[in-house]
Amino acid sequence: MLRLILSLWVLVYSSAALAETQYIDDTLFAPLRSGKSNEYRIIHRGLKSGTSVEVLETDDESGYTLVRTPGGMEGWLLTQYLSKEPIAKIKLEKLTAEANQLRTQLQQLKTENTELKTQHQNLTNELSGKLSHLTTTQEELAHIKQVSENALQLDSKNRELRETNETLKNEVEVLTSENLRLKDRNDQDTMLLGAGLVFAGVLIAVIVPMFKREKKSSW
Repeated sequence: MLRLILSLWVLVYSSAALAETQYIDDTLFAPLRSGKSNEYRIIHRGLKSGTSVEVLETDDESGYTLVRTPGGMEGWLLTQYLSKEPIAKIKLEKLTAEANQLRTQLQQLKTENTELKTQHQNLTNELSGKLSHLTTTQEELAHIKQVSENALQLDSKNRELRETNETLKNEVEVLTSENLRLKDRNDQDTMLLGAGLVFAGVLIAVIVPMFKREKKSSW
């Protein structure tokens, strides 16, 4: 039993190793037979040109090849109907499909290129706007800085003026106090002077008559 299993495994493995894909040649239809000669019955009336089949076995003596169709049917057909390369029609269709695919890709690339150009232009415009805004902001900051410096200078000047004003106010208060003191003193001096003058007048009024009497007496 083990030998039978090993034999079947070797047979399957050998068939798989020999299997390759080939194509029905430019013959319009290739009949598929149950055996490797014209005497065997036809199991498929004809495989269309360009059909890909899997080659399972090739018999060079009979000129037949055992193949498996895409549908899973196995049969023999003349080796001369097979070609390792696709027929010209299939090649043309493949090349046409590839060309169409390349055209589509080219169109997509053109579209993407246009979109990228648009994005690049938008980014350039945005960058230009930001640079312009940055320049304006820098100018505004410079102006604010200058105004701030002027404001600091004005504040310093104002502080100096306030200090000077306080000093002058203090001096005015001192001078006012001194003026009041001098005025009071002047008033006092005036009063004293008036009192002295009154006293002198009284004294003169008393002494002069006395002097006149003494003079008359001496006469």
